[in-house]
Amino acid sequence: MRHEWHFRMKFEPELLRKCWFLAGPTACGKSRLALELAAALPAEIISMDSMAIYRGMDIGTAKPSVQERRQVPHHLIDVVEPDEEFSTAEFLSVAATACEAILARGRTPLFVGGTGLYLRAVLRGVFAGPPADWDFRHRLQAEARQHPAGWLQARLAEVDPVLAGRLHENDERRLVRSLEIFHLTGVPASEQQQETPLPAELRPKSVFWLHPPRLWLADRINRRVEQMIADGLEAETRQLLQSDHPPGRTARQALGYREMLDWIAGGLPTLSATVERIQTRTRQFAKRQHTWFRNLEECQAVDIQGTETVEELCAELLRRSRE
Repeated sequence: MRHEWHFRMKFEPELLRKCWFLAGPTACGKSRLALELAAALPAEIISMDSMAIYRGMDIGTAKPSVQERRQVPHHLIDVVEPDEEFSTAEFLSVAATACEAILARGRTPLFVGGTGLYLRAVLRGVFAGPPADWDFRHRLQAEARQHPAGWLQARLAEVDPVLAGRLHENDERRLVRSLEIFHLTGVPASEQQQETPLPAELRPKSVFWLHPPRLWLADRINRRVEQMIADGLEAETRQLLQSDHPPGRTARQALGYREMLDWIAGGLPTLSATVERIQTRTRQFAKRQHTWFRNLEECQAVDIQGTETVEELCAELLRRSRE
């Protein structure tokens, strides 16, 4: 019975080979290139952005404009309210449905985004895990409130040190879920979540990630954050707080919104300090994205200098897909 719930959700290889993938760090130019590529294939875009799923969070997630969405259909954007949770398994299920519908229309599913976890889930599958044991969760959460920060992480380290080392001590949701999985199955979640790539002959050929120069990307990130502020990120965040669905635990962690919430609550001294923190954390996030894509052996790195036109990059990706 210990392994009763050990199952994996995954795309069939035949479906994967009909899809295209364009990944890369934030602000590297994926969106403009995706529009050009979608016109050439032709394709419809499936977003791989874990925060663009939230309605009303538009400026900080750099969602495609209404005009761009009219130009090319986009999927997996504005899926849930900011106070809702949306798991990777749910993403995989909705994405699979979108793929089938796109193919039925005679077009190509084009996955685009920077969430490495979503990309890996599509390429390798995801461990779905057992249903929630709410009694266990509530007991554990109540017990955690009686202990100092780090207690949940220490508990997890006793049974799953690998996963405990990956999670932040304040990530209560994932810490509790990991302890719950071990409680229900007797197997560490890290062992059950070990996704392995498909054999080379079964993998999709067109899986690309843009690899820009570090300094060029840092400058792009800094300027993008400044533009988000000019476009009204603070007003959008205040509006979200006053809405019927204010940001929940996960949405509040979104880059830009997290820092803006701190500023609004008085946790940061000035708006300029808030901007600087968003820029710093976004640059750090871009480095982590680089690591994600570099470590996915299915991904082909496409080195860019930042001087190429989208037409040139599109032609290069099409050329590589034919090799």
